Amino acid sequence: MRLVIVGGGPAGTQAATDAARLGVDVTLVERDVVGGAANLWDCIPSKTMIATGGAMADLERMSGMGLGDLQAVLDLDALRTRITGIARHLEAATTEILESQGVELVRGNGRLLGPHTVTADTAEGTRTWSADAVVVCTGSRPRVPEWVEPDGERVLLTRHAYPPPTLPDHLVVVGSGVTGVEFVHMFASLGVRVTLVVSRQQVLPGKDPEVAAALEDEFLRRGVQLLMGARATGIEQDAGGIRVRCEDGRVVEGSHALLAIGSVPNSEGLGLAAAGVDVSPSGHVPINHHCQTNVPHIYAAGDLSGKLPLSSVATMQGRKIAEHVVMGHTAAHRHLEYDKAPSAIFTEPEIADVGLAEADAFALGRKIRVTKVPFTASSRALITNDTRGFVKIVSDPATGVVLGGSIVGRNASELISVLSLAVTAGLRVADLVDSMPVHPALAEALAEAAD
Repeated sequence: MRLVIVGGGPAGTQAATDAARLGVDVTLVERDVVGGAANLWDCIPSKTMIATGGAMADLERMSGMGLGDLQAVLDLDALRTRITGIARHLEAATTEILESQGVELVRGNGRLLGPHTVTADTAEGTRTWSADAVVVCTGSRPRVPEWVEPDGERVLLTRHAYPPPTLPDHLVVVGSGVTGVEFVHMFASLGVRVTLVVSRQQVLPGKDPEVAAALEDEFLRRGVQLLMGARATGIEQDAGGIRVRCEDGRVVEGSHALLAIGSVPNSEGLGLAAAGVDVSPSGHVPINHHCQTNVPHIYAAGDLSGKLPLSSVATMQGRKIAEHVVMGHTAAHRHLEYDKAPSAIFTEPEIADVGLAEADAFALGRKIRVTKVPFTASSRALITNDTRGFVKIVSDPATGVVLGGSIVGRNASELISVLSLAVTAGLRVADLVDSMPVHPALAEALAEAAD
């Protein structure tokens, strides 16, 4: 059996590795970096910069731990070298894994010529394969509205900011979703003056209002200006800087602007029409619970599929595709439950959630029990001098089953795995209480909220 994968991001590399281990002949076509945009432009570079800013903020926190006044000096060139080094290391490690499993790795632009034919333009010429199964997982790119033309100097896309040649004097961030608030935190922690243009009345629209409020309070504490209910409609620039104009007439001036207003799928030029694959008006490729398109042997995954745009989800899709290619409908194949996928926002404090949200339960008319424990009651939080945030657990009052939860605080991205396991496995709050977390540990707050 021959599987050809177009796109070497988390979904593609996982599908390739697992399918090869199951005995499939696999060809993976990637045009940029093995590991995808997550390694090159998005997740890894942004989290590396956030980690550097977090280390600088930790010095401020440590001054309250008996260490006196500590200060750090940011070296942008060293930070840029570190970001590049991490991306290269991850690409090399992923490439080694793929090659060790016998995956044929081809550098080039892949596209479909028909339902079973894939071609790629490479440095050595054009290559073509006949495929029994195909996976398209070419990711997405930042959305650019018609009212602005990013130049990579004053008006930036997120991909221009890892890091910019010099730190902005005053950065205006347009977009208050996950990406936008991460960039606000990133630059504010590096000492940049930041204004966030928020189109609605809270940051992180769609998230728990209590979670959003906690982040807004932290931004204000750091000196971030929040322009609420302001929908950007234009950006002008001159030698002195930029001006962001809003629908209601308000104008924000700054030295630089950064756009973080969503993404669009990379579905153009893939030959999807030639293969008979349906594409939605938004450019996404609709899939079923097996990640199959309307053409059953052609699968789509990652951002292209229009599901949750998370690397973790893309990785799991890749794993499920490999199983389905080999074993098909006869396999004991558990469907992906996207509503149970955990997510994290790497601000300070971190934010993470999973499963049923409190507001969604109320909208559905579902009875729930909500319990919350602040980290001010945590001995570990007091020891580390960071008591910001809380743990919130949503459960079924009749059965005690954990339905979801939110965590705001240090290491929330790690702690959410406990609630994620509980939601996925259908555990009860009593199971969390009986798990006996280590003392002193932040995870004790999970058991206390469950109790």
